Amino acid sequence: MAGKRDWLETGLGLLTTDGARGLTIERLCGELNLTKGSFYHHFKGMTGFKRDLLEHFEAEHTTRFIAAADNSGGHPQNRLNLLLDLVLDDNGGSQDLEIAMRSWALQDPDVRAVQERVDRTRVEYLRTLWRDLGGRESDVTPMAKLLYLILVGAQQIIPPVPAGELRDIYLRALRLVPQENGDEIS
Repeated sequence: MAGKRDWLETGLGLLTTDGARGLTIERLCGELNLTKGSFYHHFKGMTGFKRDLLEHFEAEHTTRFIAAADNSGGHPQNRLNLLLDLVLDDNGGSQDLEIAMRSWALQDPDVRAVQERVDRTRVEYLRTLWRDLGGRESDVTPMAKLLYLILVGAQQIIPPVPAGELRDIYLRALRLVPQENGDEIS
């Protein structure tokens, strides 16, 4: 018997491979080899499924990473490095999902609202980290956006930037992090 999480992960998989048009009850049931009754046991139709799927996406691909970085404690540089590791380690599995979600957001106002919230949350967390690193207040927002745009841009070009190369790009960008003595890393 598949649990709710199984349905949601299957939905993210279908979204990744087939886009929003792949999200049908029939496809979901076929992928899990289950009946529509099982689907309706967990969801109030496709509207309920979509709502839960979007919440699941946000929780797994944003909230979870931020919580892990915050719970690691320690110096902001360590939290930023952990966040980078989490995103890049997950990037292979979620890169296509992020592209599919952004594409869906262009077609569906509910998805757009979630994508906007996800983007705001991610940038705000990067702002917090940059501020905690001692960055000048005038640099907080531009640097947070720069770090986020590197990821989004790396996902959007064809072929996407591989994780190892993206890590190198981030390491170069992180040279701009202010140091204890006020100098940037060289």
